[in-house]
Amino acid sequence: MALDGKTGVLLINLGTPDSPSRKDVYKYLKEFLLDERVIDVPWLKRNLLVRGLIAPFRSKATSEIYQMLWTENGSPLKIYGENLRNGVQELLGDNYVVKLGMRYQNPSIESTVKDLLSHDLKEIIVLPLYPHYASSSTGSTQQEVMRVLSKEWNIPQVKFINSFYDYEPMIDIFVEHAQRFDISSYDHILFSYHGLPERQIKKSDTCNHCLKDGCCDTLTSKNRYCYSAHCFATTRLLVEKLGLEEGSYTTCFQSRLGKDPWIKPYTSDVLKIQADKGTKRILVFCPAFVADCLETTIEVSVEYLEEFQEMGGEHIDLVESLNDDPKWIVAVKDLILEHC
Repeated sequence: MALDGKTGVLLINLGTPDSPSRKDVYKYLKEFLLDERVIDVPWLKRNLLVRGLIAPFRSKATSEIYQMLWTENGSPLKIYGENLRNGVQELLGDNYVVKLGMRYQNPSIESTVKDLLSHDLKEIIVLPLYPHYASSSTGSTQQEVMRVLSKEWNIPQVKFINSFYDYEPMIDIFVEHAQRFDISSYDHILFSYHGLPERQIKKSDTCNHCLKDGCCDTLTSKNRYCYSAHCFATTRLLVEKLGLEEGSYTTCFQSRLGKDPWIKPYTSDVLKIQADKGTKRILVFCPAFVADCLETTIEVSVEYLEEFQEMGGEHIDLVESLNDDPKWIVAVKDLILEHC
């Protein structure tokens, strides 16, 4: 006999400081960068780097950037997340309990899981809001959810949605957002994804396959967990839908931290190459982010624009992310139902 019960849905994004103050940004950076899956070096070295150098010295500049990003209602990442949660809850109805958690800071995964468990649940669907699998994002989120649940005596059935880099409704919404621009008026298109250290890509490689010429051209059993391969797969799907010609676009990676090599090409280097070619107008997609945030609104639309103009370029436009687009809310609802 099947027992009744509700399905819990846990939507999780990376996180945001509680405010743009230096104190709150410091707390956020410290929690984020002390994660062993984010800075994957020995404990002592990681703590010396984060507590002694990165968080104290970067918190002031990062706080100033968050002040540029902040709205009267708070962090855009959190606002879009709350709107997504509310919309998905409305569409799924009373047999579901939908909550939003953040991997770092608030609302924490621990508090959100406990809130979910206060309901009569038969299962929990966990959706990390990262389209492309990476140990430092999806893997870290899964680990934290399991850590919290491991302290419970009764644990419902739990299902993780591992990635959705090829989810057609997501691709279609990005294409629709791009079509608000006159795409033919741009000299070049960038598909700019968040970067990762090369060492983390190698750690996901069990077949000596990664970081070789053409290794990301197709997805196989050898690179099923490769973040870079997922990103290139998303680009291919977007290019096909947009009808872009070879040579008119580049897949690249942004947001480097430290001196170790990260996956290439770097977005900043691609901007320099394009500027040297005489490129004046660039359209940028950031498909690794389901909501516009510091890495899109500030890094691309402000910092990269300034760099590009100093190099002789004229303009950069950013394709809006999925945010709280009603079609994205429907797409998330459908993605959850596929896994129930």
